Amino acid sequence: MTLPAERRFSPLRIVLALVATVGICYIAAILFLMSQETRLVFQAGRPLGEGRPAFPFTQIDIPRADGARQFGWVMENPDARTWLLFLHGNAATIASRVNIARYRELRALGLSIMAPEYRGFAGLPGIPSESGLNADARAAFDYLVNTRHVSPTRLVIYGWSLGSAVAVDLAAHVDESAVVLEGAMASVAGVGAQQYPFFPVRMIMRNRFESIQKVERVHAPMLFLHSPEDTIIPYEHGRRLFDAARPPKRFVDVRGGHIDANDVDKAAFFGAIRSFLDEYGLLGHQE
Repeated sequence: MTLPAERRFSPLRIVLALVATVGICYIAAILFLMSQETRLVFQAGRPLGEGRPAFPFTQIDIPRADGARQFGWVMENPDARTWLLFLHGNAATIASRVNIARYRELRALGLSIMAPEYRGFAGLPGIPSESGLNADARAAFDYLVNTRHVSPTRLVIYGWSLGSAVAVDLAAHVDESAVVLEGAMASVAGVGAQQYPFFPVRMIMRNRFESIQKVERVHAPMLFLHSPEDTIIPYEHGRRLFDAARPPKRFVDVRGGHIDANDVDKAAFFGAIRSFLDEYGLLGHQE
C-alpha cells in the first residue's frame, strides 16, 4: 500500500532528519578535533633547522628517566652568576630564529642560558604531551642542578607561549630564584575554547595546561611580559594568570604582538627583564 505524500514527507520527519544529520556531523567534528589534538596543540615535527647562535654554545644530551634521547643547548656566559632555563613555545625548536634572538639578548644581560628541546620536536623521538613536556623541563632543571651544580638560588625559569605553561608547572614543583613568563596563557584549554567556541573543548581536551590552577604554588618572584596586540595568546589570559599569582610579581605591557615584542619593543622588553632580575640580585659577575 502506498502512503500518501503528505505522510511520507511530513514537516516533522524532515525536521527530525535534519536534526539527526546535524547531530551526526557535530559528533564527527568533535571526534575529529579529539583525534587532531596533539597536532593542533603542539605543532611539533619540524627538524632542528640550520639556525645557530653567533656566540659560543654546546649541544649536550640531557639524562632522562626513561632513557630516551633528549638534548639541549648550553650557552654559558663566563662572567654570569645566574642561569636561565629557557622553555620555548609552539611551532618552533631551540634553533628557531625567534628563540636565538632572545638567547642573544638574555645572554648580553649577563646570564648563562640552557634551552632544552622537547620530545617530538626537532627530530627527537616521542609524542609530545603535557606530562611529557613537563617531564622534559624537569630533566633539564635537574641537569643544571645535579650535573652543572647550579644553585636553585641562581636559577631563573623563563617560559614563552606554550613554554610558559611548562614553566609554571616546573616552578610549582621546584625551588628557583625567579620566573619570567612571556605571552603566557591562563589555560591552553581556555585558548582552545575561544578558538572553537561551538565545541565542548574544556571537556574533551587531554592536554589542558591549566596554569591558572598551578601558579599560586609558585613562591618565587614573577615577571609577566605581554603585548595587548597579541592575537595568539589573548592579553586577558596573561592578566588573569598574573592576578592569580602570589606576590612579589610584576606585569609589563610590551608592543609587538606575540612573536616580535622582543624586537619591536626591545628597550622596554629587555629593560623590564634587567630591572626585575637586578632587583633580586640575579645580575652581575660571579662572586
